[in-house]
Amino acid sequence: MITIASAMQQEEIKALLESYDGGDFTYKFSQKQGIKLVFEVTGDKEEAAKKAKELIKAQPWGGVLYFQAAAV
Repeated sequence: MITIASAMQQEEIKALLESYDGGDFTYKFSQKQGIKLVFEVTGDKEEAAKKAKELIKAQPWGGVLYFQAAAV
């Protein structure tokens, strides 16, 4: 399980991660806890959190977005 803490772009983050098809991880939105989005992941959760951070930063809106990605 990983969490993405972001006050903005939450719907975009959910759509981005759930549509990711890189073969190494899958992300499934589980629940929202305040500003945290919780995702169930397959594979190594530490690596999945790093990949999620890379994917978000690669978006046009992600470079200026303040967020945290963490494995839990």
